[in-house]
Amino acid sequence: MAKPVKTFVCSACGSVFPKWAGRCEACEAWNTLAEQEAPRTLPGGIKENSRRAGSKIEFVGLEGTSPPPPRIPTTIDEFDRVLGGGLVPASVVMVGGDPGIGKSTLLLQASAALGRAGQKVVYISGEESIDQIRMRAARLGLTKSPVQLAATTQLGDILASLAQVPDAGLVVIDSIQTMWTDSVDSAPGSVTQVRAAAFELIRAAKTQGFSLLLVGHVTKEGSLAGPRVLEHMVDVVLHFEGDRGHQFRILRGVKNRFGATDEIGVFEMTGQGLAQVTNPSALFLAERRGNVSGSAVFAGLEGSRPVLVEIQCLLSPNPGGSPRRSVIGWDSGRLSMLLAVLETRCGLKLAMNDVYLNVAGGLRVTEPAADLAVAAALISAATDVPTDPEMVYFGEIGLSGELRQVSQAELRLKEAAKLGFARAACPKRVAGGAARIAVPKTLSLVEIGHLTDLVNVVASGKNPGQKEEQA
Repeated sequence: MAKPVKTFVCSACGSVFPKWAGRCEACEAWNTLAEQEAPRTLPGGIKENSRRAGSKIEFVGLEGTSPPPPRIPTTIDEFDRVLGGGLVPASVVMVGGDPGIGKSTLLLQASAALGRAGQKVVYISGEESIDQIRMRAARLGLTKSPVQLAATTQLGDILASLAQVPDAGLVVIDSIQTMWTDSVDSAPGSVTQVRAAAFELIRAAKTQGFSLLLVGHVTKEGSLAGPRVLEHMVDVVLHFEGDRGHQFRILRGVKNRFGATDEIGVFEMTGQGLAQVTNPSALFLAERRGNVSGSAVFAGLEGSRPVLVEIQCLLSPNPGGSPRRSVIGWDSGRLSMLLAVLETRCGLKLAMNDVYLNVAGGLRVTEPAADLAVAAALISAATDVPTDPEMVYFGEIGLSGELRQVSQAELRLKEAAKLGFARAACPKRVAGGAARIAVPKTLSLVEIGHLTDLVNVVASGKNPGQKEEQA
């Protein structure tokens, strides 16, 4: 009989090693390797403990109709937008975010709203006591909401209690990193514990049919803490973003099996909790001054929602040393590329300047369509000429300085016209190409083919030689 194979598993990160060591090579934690007996591999690659006879499964064709999944609206429209219309029964939603950003506040408000709508809601906290949760509920004015509270970290007790609530509509676990089960020999919060606790809770949600909301911690890089497989196990992954120096909070969908990804919900942190922002563009531009150089309005798109934000740029002379590049809310690598294109293709002298770029309002912009607005702000700052206060910008810039098309131009233009803008700088449309877009009657287009055209538009303070089109 073959000798059993011994392996050593790290209780902190889950890595497997053939021999013991005092320090884990993967996560560099000390004294975390524990011995486990691996099952013997039989001929054919079959594990010894998996010699169960399989049962026949039934195969079906691609053709067929399935009804859309039912939805349970939370009555918080911004939350429902990111979820795709509401919670789906037996679905699992993971909400991650920085400490103190408002995750527990958001989920408590959503739990109270569902409770008032007639759903049976269970809120289980492993980080706060019952009295602490009640204090937050009193501050938010939610003390009369029918929500059942519990404070525990023992997974076995939670599963046994949930089995006695067969008609639960929503269960909130705050947070998954605090859950602990004695069937796993590792510390609470370790990768092994998080994976085991999440698996048992997800299985209970799928079996009993309740929606499960999990709060997840994040690492210093901003990604969800714990094993990567956790994001694959859940149905929806939401990131709650925002700068605690700003009152705005962004709920962003990263993964959604029941709806579109990259949808956002905008909230404002107030003394009474999180308030919905139905028109984020107007809020982001509320304090904008149109007579200052280095500022341009970007007509962006977050999921299916058009959002207008202000791009601010400041250039400061740096006579010696390495120039500084400070970016908030945008990709620093893309800024370096735009600076190189402006200097090489347009002749602007920017290399000896410190560059400070900021997306006003705390929003994080990721789409390449912001290139044109950033370039306009850079040109305006370099020439000390304010941009047109009634113009928005969107378009992707290539390395040769050409402007490239972006998606959903009609939505961007409609949002700009709704907020009172008169002109939009955008890439030229290819003649005979795609169908012409519908331009609002109050908006005229300034078509830009190359960055040199943008330099002429911004530096002159008007639109000489550019083709304006009135719908």
